[in-house]
Amino acid sequence: MSKHIEKLKKQLTEIAEVVNAFKSEAVQLKIVDRLLDVLVEFDKADADGADFLIKKFRKRPDSDTDDQFAQGRKKPGATKVLNQLLNTDFFSTARSISSIAEYCKDNFDSEFKTSELSGILLKLANEHKLKRERSRDNNRFEYVAL
Repeated sequence: MSKHIEKLKKQLTEIAEVVNAFKSEAVQLKIVDRLLDVLVEFDKADADGADFLIKKFRKRPDSDTDDQFAQGRKKPGATKVLNQLLNTDFFSTARSISSIAEYCKDNFDSEFKTSELSGILLKLANEHKLKRERSRDNNRFEYVAL
């Protein structure tokens, strides 16, 4: 058992520089966790261990996604979707963050949390691309084109 631990300790020392290059502790933890999983699986596998690793970590598209996304293309992010909406008449009427998120879900097949959209909408308002005003009904912010 101690021989295995010493081997693992040596391997961790070798990868420490690479892992520490990432500033985010969460990213570091994910990398180490994945490496440890690979090392454990590699030790369990016999001569065809490399084939096992290739099969295990090959990314496969989900069967329930659209064909365009299964071919390696990602769904557009919140910034891209909001910029697309700016080029339409969507913001001709005042919209709340929740109504914008719902519209994105229905029309772009992209589920965004309101917290994901709020920062981008604030930036667009600061850039004078949208007007941000409080609703008189519920005292929440609404966004409308200038």
